[in-house]
Amino acid sequence: MAPVIGAINGVLWGYVLVYGLLAVGLYFTLRLRGLQLRLFPHMLALVARGTHADASGISPFQALCTSLAARVGTGNLAGVAIALGLGGPGALFWMWCTAVVGMATAYAESALAQLYKERGEDGQFRGGPSYYMTRGLGHRWMGVAFALALLLSYGLIFSSVHANAMAQALDGAFGLGRATVATGLVLLAAAVIFGGLRSVARFAQWVVPFMAIAYLLLAGWVLVTRLPQVPEVLMLVVRSAFGLDAAAGGLLGALSVAMLQGVKRGLYSNEAGMGSAPNVAAAVTPVPHHPASQGLVQGLGVFIDTLLLCTATGVIILLAGVGAEGDGVQVTQAAMTVFLGDWGAGFVAVAMFFFAFTTILGNYSYAEANLVYLGGGRGSLLALRLATLAVIVWGVYSKVQLVWDAADASMAIMATINLVAIVLLSGVVVRLTRDYERQLKGGAAPRFVIGEHPGLARGVDGEIWR
Repeated sequence: MAPVIGAINGVLWGYVLVYGLLAVGLYFTLRLRGLQLRLFPHMLALVARGTHADASGISPFQALCTSLAARVGTGNLAGVAIALGLGGPGALFWMWCTAVVGMATAYAESALAQLYKERGEDGQFRGGPSYYMTRGLGHRWMGVAFALALLLSYGLIFSSVHANAMAQALDGAFGLGRATVATGLVLLAAAVIFGGLRSVARFAQWVVPFMAIAYLLLAGWVLVTRLPQVPEVLMLVVRSAFGLDAAAGGLLGALSVAMLQGVKRGLYSNEAGMGSAPNVAAAVTPVPHHPASQGLVQGLGVFIDTLLLCTATGVIILLAGVGAEGDGVQVTQAAMTVFLGDWGAGFVAVAMFFFAFTTILGNYSYAEANLVYLGGGRGSLLALRLATLAVIVWGVYSKVQLVWDAADASMAIMATINLVAIVLLSGVVVRLTRDYERQLKGGAAPRFVIGEHPGLARGVDGEIWR
């Protein structure tokens, strides 16, 4: 079994996804004429205005925080260190490039999730890739395959990955035993996930901004105290990105390694195109009432995750001058110790706890949406919640590489399916974008009315967008 899973991961992660996700990001960037750059100030304004939920959906700000809860995890601390260790400082540059084009992909998939959402029996909005594959493309088999792959990876196994990382960090910094960590995680997670998606969203809207701002403030303090060294570090990143620091004859190899590691870690961290964030984006009552507005909000999530948080970790490691080889968390802890002294490792452990714990909650919200799509009722949701708690405990105590590799393969399959779907629906994305920008330029708050777009009516709930 291990060789088969390894072969699948080798093909999908080594070729299909690394180049496919990047190509799709470039494709949407060109088709949408650099939307993520042109409308960046508007993205910020949308988040500032979208703070109110209603009986049907969560607020845009809650959705952004929930998607960030899932995006911002161990990859922002350990993953960046691993990328620098394997690809050199230049990997950071290619992470930036991945984030810029990934913002367009994130916009496209979340706008589609909004357009093809439906109202559940409880009156609340549900949607995501499975829904736009079924409603937009008319291919329910794609939606089912996507949902099953997401349930296996995000719904179950990845929670154990983050629980294991938390246990290692807390044990190394504070000497907390695994039983203590497991008990605390289960109690905290149960208190949130048994309230469903809305409970996760309410928790995320308070915790995620706090943890992100605290981490960025610390990074800002480091930059200020080492300001004379910052230009040198940035030049090192750029030179390394293009292999300019390599010996003669090794330029191409250095370039390809830096690019591969930067792209892989960037995509893994911000999840643009994976089909994860659209599951919570669809649960929003958008402000303004247009599918494109929520796509823009989720595009901003990629910027925050990679261009801010991942960059903060990378610059701190490079300024500290510590070796980037070895365990990612330990490298980041060693870098923090250079600037913060003995409590630097403790700060990283606390940050790891918040980043990883909120990821578990965000992943659960994605799994819940897809379980409902598959027809799961109250009994199935209870089973999912209990399984989530069980894999947290298992993850604290165990690290079975084969199982984690299987989760990577499952995530790669779901991402591949999602990329095919959003490219096939790219024409819909373009029409939504043009409608939104036309109204925006006219000075009005954009509003989507499906009756004005008969060509998009198939699969769209007319009651929601009337």
